[in-house]
Amino acid sequence: MTSEDAIFRPGLLKDKHILVTGGGTGLGRAMAERFLRLGAAVHICGRRQEVLEQSVGELRPLGPVHGWVCDVRQAESVERMVGDIWSHAALDVVVNNAAGNFLARTEELSPRAWQAVTGIVLSGTINVTMAVARRWLQANRPGIFLNISTTYASTGSAYVVPSAVSKAGVDALTRSLAVEWGPRGIRCNGIAPGAIRTEGAFSRLLPLPDLERKAMGHNPLHRFGTLDEFTSLAVFLVSDASAYVNGEVIVMDGGAQLQGAGGFTELGRSLSDEDWERLKPKKK
Repeated sequence: MTSEDAIFRPGLLKDKHILVTGGGTGLGRAMAERFLRLGAAVHICGRRQEVLEQSVGELRPLGPVHGWVCDVRQAESVERMVGDIWSHAALDVVVNNAAGNFLARTEELSPRAWQAVTGIVLSGTINVTMAVARRWLQANRPGIFLNISTTYASTGSAYVVPSAVSKAGVDALTRSLAVEWGPRGIRCNGIAPGAIRTEGAFSRLLPLPDLERKAMGHNPLHRFGTLDEFTSLAVFLVSDASAYVNGEVIVMDGGAQLQGAGGFTELGRSLSDEDWERLKPKKK
């Protein structure tokens, strides 16, 4: 029995229209599926049309789902997508999930590498938030933002510095707008998940078996989180059951952050120069 069966009533999200950025893969796709199962109409966006088409095809039997090719780094692309979505129906919930990250020694990062992460994570979140919030505020319409953060946003972490910087900005945005827009009916919250196995994230951040073992050993529960656990928290935060939760970034990592801040710091220090060379992207 999943926690969905045990906790959430059928139709909990009925009549909710939800946008999930980066919704074609990983955590975004898992949330989209969970929202659909609970009655929501879901929009997912991403840059790769073939990935979106595959995900939409797989999700469609569960409920109304739409895919949008959109580069969240580009405000114009976001504005077009949000305008097209509004032509169907106004959104009720936005999940800012699109992200990019990889392990690297910071001194070796190029400006383009920095922009690859900060553009998606920070600028992308701002672009989507502004495009949707302006419509909500103009129409005096309530809404919910759920921003997906990370455990090291509040502490920093070596070897994932562009992500740490960007996610810290997302957390500040979440808390700031919760105060500014809360009186106008818009709630803003976040989830800071620890390690949850998804193919894309693990291939970039824990690409060696030894790194997985060390990460699991660092966790007080000696395991990684599950998609079901993560999506259960997401469902709660986008539902009316959390109506008095505003401005919170909830850590769900099995206590790993309490055992030692900076999630990738010790992992990165354990790598040799040869390991770092093996992790560098191959030049085409």
